[in-house]
Amino acid sequence: MSKPNYTGTFHMVSQDNFENYLAALDINFALRKIVCMLKPTKQIVHDPATGSMKIRTLTTFKDFDMDFKLGQVFTEDLGPVDGRVCQTTVDWEGDKLVCVQRGEKEGRGWTHWLEGDKLHLVRMEGGMD
Repeated sequence: MSKPNYTGTFHMVSQDNFENYLAALDINFALRKIVCMLKPTKQIVHDPATGSMKIRTLTTFKDFDMDFKLGQVFTEDLGPVDGRVCQTTVDWEGDKLVCVQRGEKEGRGWTHWLEGDKLHLVRMEGGMD
């Protein structure tokens, strides 16, 4: 079974429980309020043949870039988000992309999947979904 190509530009439509997620990561109150008002755009460039992926999250406040190869551990600098550095792996789980970030906050990561032209995202921290 071939994996989907995630290349595209996606605009946030809604977010649920995001402030609680940020609080669980110990993000300060003021930054949580700012971040929860943002409506980011994700630009993804995915080469299914090589497993290379670039994800750019664009906001009016800060931008965040990830550049990685699926299935390979890389050092992710989350400085623009929360000042942490972690060891990250993004790989397939069926047709979903699952990210595991190992570092100061255990159980942290996210899952992306496509449904038509919509990109879904679930963030996890500890036991949270």
